[in-house]
Amino acid sequence: MGSEAQVKAHIAMKATEDDDFRTRLVADPRATIETETGLRFPDGYRIHVHEESATDAHMVLPPRPELSREQLDRIAGGHGADESDAW
Repeated sequence: MGSEAQVKAHIAMKATEDDDFRTRLVADPRATIETETGLRFPDGYRIHVHEESATDAHMVLPPRPELSREQLDRIAGGHGADESDAW
């Protein structure tokens, strides 16, 4: 069906245009997306759908790195970057 971004855009657009689809997507995102796209997700793969409103916003964080900042600094040849580097 395309890239992850294209699939997400398709699903979001359809949910905006089709109230029944939106209701099913919120209730059972995995099955709804699989039916709509033909994709199959591995066992244990979970999908969460959240609806924003005028008073609620959601932020999606990327996965945690597998190495700590200290380990990354050592690999990069740093000598323990200080906290002023963090934003």
